[in-house]
Amino acid sequence: MADEFRKRKTLMDACQELAELVSYHTNGRGDGTHATAIPQLEFIRESVAPTILRAVYEPTLCIIVQGQKETLLGQETYHYGATQYLVVTVDLPLSGNIVEATPDQPYLCFKLNLNATQLWEIIDQIGHRPDQKESSVRGLFVNDAKVPLIDSATRLTRLLDTPEDIPFLAPMMIRELYYRLLMSDQSEAVWQIATSGSQMQRIAEVINQIKAEFTKPLSMDDLAKQARMSSATFHRHFKAVTSMSPLQYQKQLRLLEARRLMLAENADATQAAYQVGYESPSQFSREYSRMFGAPPMKDVERLRVA
Repeated sequence: MADEFRKRKTLMDACQELAELVSYHTNGRGDGTHATAIPQLEFIRESVAPTILRAVYEPTLCIIVQGQKETLLGQETYHYGATQYLVVTVDLPLSGNIVEATPDQPYLCFKLNLNATQLWEIIDQIGHRPDQKESSVRGLFVNDAKVPLIDSATRLTRLLDTPEDIPFLAPMMIRELYYRLLMSDQSEAVWQIATSGSQMQRIAEVINQIKAEFTKPLSMDDLAKQARMSSATFHRHFKAVTSMSPLQYQKQLRLLEARRLMLAENADATQAAYQVGYESPSQFSREYSRMFGAPPMKDVERLRVA
């Protein structure tokens, strides 16, 4: 019991040290996602709860160092907070909700974009674990962080104080973070996304195609052929990875882009509907209301006031 207490205290101390660094580098910059001098590294700071955030997440490691959040993928909800991390291994439309944050104790997150090629280089060196049999796994998972992972993130963050060291040292430290992910006890999705020909990598290729042409009608047969699977097998694996069907995935992409068009480019609801591929503005309005909880223009007005 005493040993477990010491381990927990060491973890909390490591997390607090990283939280202080993230807070320092985001203090005075407001809420939102903040870029850093390290291209793959960003910090997230939110001081109000609840705060709902919707976006398409690319492959990412998010270490939560302060506060709590929940993320909705399809019909599944993931809850996580300080000393835990979330990994997204394929592009996924996610709805997040900050559930614990105040101006004095904001939600803070260390966010590192994942590069499949860099992961592959590490896998090529250490080799795939022979005891694992490939199966379809979700493209998102939450896990408890361990001290070595947080220490690696802390050392990478400290490089921001010595920018002249970043070009040489940051790649090595990012490589260490990737290694820690690959050695974690929920790492199968990370292994698969960087393994040539894996089921997840084939689904990821299809996802990239849907993203690139999300305004066009989907052909399930063509997508299955691209994934080198039968239609039934493709549909099963796609849902296993993303928690939704290809049509549901495309719908979320369309609605997120329509919202962006109305907010950033002042498009009206009908213009946005046609631009993202809808043929029926009324269908667009129904599906938009179902996803965002309000009709298009009312939702946009609410966001602008906020």
